[in-house]
Amino acid sequence: MNPQIRNAEYAVRGALPIRADVLSKQLETNKSSLNFDRVVFCNIGNPQQLNQKPITFFRQVASLCDNPDLLKAEHRDTLLKLYPADAIARAELLLKNTGSIGSYSHSQGIPHIRKNVAKFIERRDGFPANPDHIYLTQGASSGVQNVLQLLTENDKSGIMIPIPQYPLYSATLSLINARPVPYLLNEEQNWGLSVEDLKASVQKARAEGTDVRALVIINPGNPTGQCLTEENMREIVEFCRAERLVLLADEVYQTNIYKPEERPFHSFKKVVRAMGADDVELFSFHSTSKGMVGECGRRGGYLECVNIDEQVLEQLYKVASISLCPNVHGQIMVDLMTNPPVEGDASYAQYKQEVDSIFESLRRRAGHLAQCFNRLEGMTCNDAEGAMYLFPQLRIPAKAIEAAKAENISPDAFYAMQMLEATGVCVIPGSGFGQKEGTWHFRSTFLPEEHLFESFCSNIEAFHKEFMDKYRD
Repeated sequence: MNPQIRNAEYAVRGALPIRADVLSKQLETNKSSLNFDRVVFCNIGNPQQLNQKPITFFRQVASLCDNPDLLKAEHRDTLLKLYPADAIARAELLLKNTGSIGSYSHSQGIPHIRKNVAKFIERRDGFPANPDHIYLTQGASSGVQNVLQLLTENDKSGIMIPIPQYPLYSATLSLINARPVPYLLNEEQNWGLSVEDLKASVQKARAEGTDVRALVIINPGNPTGQCLTEENMREIVEFCRAERLVLLADEVYQTNIYKPEERPFHSFKKVVRAMGADDVELFSFHSTSKGMVGECGRRGGYLECVNIDEQVLEQLYKVASISLCPNVHGQIMVDLMTNPPVEGDASYAQYKQEVDSIFESLRRRAGHLAQCFNRLEGMTCNDAEGAMYLFPQLRIPAKAIEAAKAENISPDAFYAMQMLEATGVCVIPGSGFGQKEGTWHFRSTFLPEEHLFESFCSNIEAFHKEFMDKYRD
């Protein structure tokens, strides 16, 4: 078989989640067979799996698009008792511009929705966007994969990725036989990014024969939760200009910003345009899976191309066409995410209440879990400025490291597996994301329901104390 497939690894759905699934099935058949009554999947940013409520307006519109017979005139009186007028009007508009959602769409995505995405980007950044340079995608992931594939000429092609990184990048580079060019984020400076480190990384790679072509920035960070300052972003744009690198901006957590007064979100599109950096090529990605939407299963996302040559765009269109089109359910969710109810609409009050409630709860849970981790012996954890994760560092006792070696697994995976077996909490070891040599981490979401947090944290605390006592040097 293809050796690149064997080489690819994707930790967030690796050994820990597989074992968690086994334990979850065991509990279904025998509730009292383990020391816990449920498995808590903190391995992946999947909000609705952990009971985040879908946005009502979004589901109302989606359901009407799925069942357009409800929109017939003879059902209107009944329909108005079940759906607000603006949800009905939106569904009718989408169906007018889409036709049946069971049919293929344009390869780039439905033109009407791409126009709405362009308007959203313009409202966000203050600069216009071209709908013809926007691709609707299967979540952000397929857009990332298509662009990485486009940028890879041969096995010497290199892509700069952060360490720690989201393993979509390392796995995709393995599949297409490109070279990852790692650069370290600085944990001591709240996972900050140094341009000097970027320069050292690219120089080292080029000296070793790598054709470094692009820089990936995940902002807000996954798994690390930091949010870049505008000044730092300007430095990054200048670095890309000087080194002639394409910039890939993964911005799927742009609404998950928990300290907006200190670290507001700025898109790289806005920074590039404000700098007049028309010679810096940029691909940016967004998704319906995160934020307050959390519609991971719908697989909706978009990719915007900025300062990209028309001949390159033609090839990107060809790649998109091979898959025919992104799924239409996801495209509809992108429309709703980028064009939600506004003040004066019938659904606005409920929409705002739902979004604000989810956001404030996420912010509280992020703080609560960081405090929990920082109380534990030998563990430190930076606060989350954004995204849905914490990435605490573990000081693992030597005896535990030896025990992990005996089992032929990394020490952080050993710790995470022991936590899973003792508490039912599934996290992902830092070795699945990359980490500074000699350090150990794990990534956990803070998505469990808020009313469960006291018991959730106390179970982790009890496990950690027992683990440290058992393996204490």
